[in-house]
Amino acid sequence: MRVIGGRFKGRSLVEPTPKIKRFLRPMREAVRAALFDILGDSVTDARFLDLFAGTGSIGIEALSRGARSCVFVDLSDEACQIIQKNIENLGLSAQTRLYRLDVLQAIEFFARQGEQFDIVFIGPPYGHELAHKTLSRLAGYPILSSGALVVTEIFKKEKVQTEYGLLKSFDVRTYGDNSLWFYRWEALQ
Repeated sequence: MRVIGGRFKGRSLVEPTPKIKRFLRPMREAVRAALFDILGDSVTDARFLDLFAGTGSIGIEALSRGARSCVFVDLSDEACQIIQKNIENLGLSAQTRLYRLDVLQAIEFFARQGEQFDIVFIGPPYGHELAHKTLSRLAGYPILSSGALVVTEIFKKEKVQTEYGLLKSFDVRTYGDNSLWFYRWEALQ
């Protein structure tokens, strides 16, 4: 597994062991490339939030492509250890924060702290309706900046809504068994 674009292009990332890999489910390189092709320049100078961060590859890719900062959240101790190693190996400690928290609790925590994010990526384990629950929670807490982008990767047969309050879907892309749903936070002006 490696960074595929930006200033760290080609740099290797710490990979999970085979036992852990089935739970972390790192995004395939081709899907990651498509995701960042679609996000394009919106990543530049963005405050990025990587939920269910796994290995941290999505947030690290965002930083490599010019994101201002990235906050990683994962409940798994093993995942957090991998993310921390990747952050340290690339010298990204100043631009990152890592939280070992339940994602739904983390959203409430960020709201209490008055934090806002420009791009949020949600990469939950399949089969637990966690994408739906996380999108619902995001729509209920003021952590998205005006016009923020939210992307979730789900198993293509999983169900999510096209709208969660002011969070509205504007694109869906399917790659094999994975679907990427793109939402924009249409905050009231």
